Amino acid sequence: MWPIIKITYREMISKRIFTITLIMSLAFLLLFGLATGYAVKEMKDMLGDVGVERLLEKQVLSTQMLGMGLYFGSVITALLAILSSVGSIASEIESHQIDTWLARALPRYKYVLGKFFGLASMLGLYALLMFTGLLAINQWVGEGMLAVQVDASQVLKAAAFFVSMPIILVCVAMLLSSITTTVTGGIILIILYGISFVGGFIEQLGAVFSNSSLTNIGIISSLLFPADSLFRQATLSLFDSADDPLSFASQGIFGTTSPPSTAMLIYTIIYGIVALGLSIRVFQKRDV
Repeated sequence: MWPIIKITYREMISKRIFTITLIMSLAFLLLFGLATGYAVKEMKDMLGDVGVERLLEKQVLSTQMLGMGLYFGSVITALLAILSSVGSIASEIESHQIDTWLARALPRYKYVLGKFFGLASMLGLYALLMFTGLLAINQWVGEGMLAVQVDASQVLKAAAFFVSMPIILVCVAMLLSSITTTVTGGIILIILYGISFVGGFIEQLGAVFSNSSLTNIGIISSLLFPADSLFRQATLSLFDSADDPLSFASQGIFGTTSPPSTAMLIYTIIYGIVALGLSIRVFQKRDV
């Protein structure tokens, strides 16, 4: 299995999409840093450095600024995960490169698991670096104006949920890659991802306006593809406001008014495990 993991690393690094994503990620972090710096300057001019009456406003702005960065960072991470993993099996079947491995009597389940561990570890590391970069910019550039007050336990919990997002995407991508072609699988997964995040926003709107119909639509979309629940839990864990009646994290379009339940988080884990298990079973029966 280890040779498959190493080759997966090499293939991913050699892909043009990986290089482009790294460059764009650095550009995104630079832009986020500049935006944070200018926001701090404007806030100092308008609000001043001190003032109890402005504390609430500063805290809301700080969480929303970081929440915005984490949201777009999660989108970039998800797109890289989809484009990198959806062709992990299908593309090698189409090019017949997989014949070399199967000719060595390598068990197919080891091939799938090798691909999974290679992609999941690489994308998990990327997600961790993205999360760390955004938080570091918030703390250092935000200074005392936009820096969110967090402790180590909050950061660790939020990072764990943030890193879990691309891993779940890889699980589903492996299943689609073992069933259909690269292009078809990519389209399906991007649509599922879009449904998840649009449904997440609908659920939050439903909670804000106490509209059960909107909330139920959001829950159904999360059951269909639960990626958004991990992002929501990541922001709640970082801002530590799930039980806060003021709930700074629940204010604004990037906040969370309706937090995912424990049952939903368990469902998300089972969802990924089942998808990976089905990918192994389908690939073992597939005629290549």
